[in-house]
Amino acid sequence: MQVPYDLTSYVRVLKLASTPSWQEFSQIAKIAGAGILLVGILGFIIFVFMSFVPG
Repeated sequence: MQVPYDLTSYVRVLKLASTPSWQEFSQIAKIAGAGILLVGILGFIIFVFMSFVPG
């Protein structure tokens, strides 16, 4: 691990990073929320299916 190289790459990334606009943030939040909701619904469907299957 080369510490000076790692630090310079971190500094370069931080210089390129910028704060997202409100529109960009809300779009990302909506997409992430839809993904979480989709995974939750899928898990619930699997749960309901497994409770009706005799085990």
